[in-house]
Amino acid sequence: MADTETIIETCAKYAEEIQAEDIVVLDLRGISTIADYFLICTGTSMPHLKAIRRDISEKVEEEIGERPRSVDGKADSLWMVLDYVDVVVHIFHKDTRSVYALEDLWSDAPRVDYDFLTRGETAEA
Repeated sequence: MADTETIIETCAKYAEEIQAEDIVVLDLRGISTIADYFLICTGTSMPHLKAIRRDISEKVEEEIGERPRSVDGKADSLWMVLDYVDVVVHIFHKDTRSVYALEDLWSDAPRVDYDFLTRGETAEA
């Protein structure tokens, strides 16, 4: 079983690799019991949303053996969620993300610069 940091690092890596836009990682530790991290990203079309969900889900399982405990939403809902228990990945369509404004809702959560994740460092943006 992979640790939480490995899961968020791997999810961020594959979100970036499939060209998800506006990737934000929020550190919820000490703020919420929902999860340790949220990864929020944007897709530009329904096929892109499906590809982001597919690649994160399949490649995370392939690389570190972790499957989402649940998957909610479909591309036509314009918001999909992959729940890895301590890491929750939110995949929004560009027209929907601002409506839900998760970054504003969780504004007290520090942002983690996901570029630092693969080097084992964290930095607030």
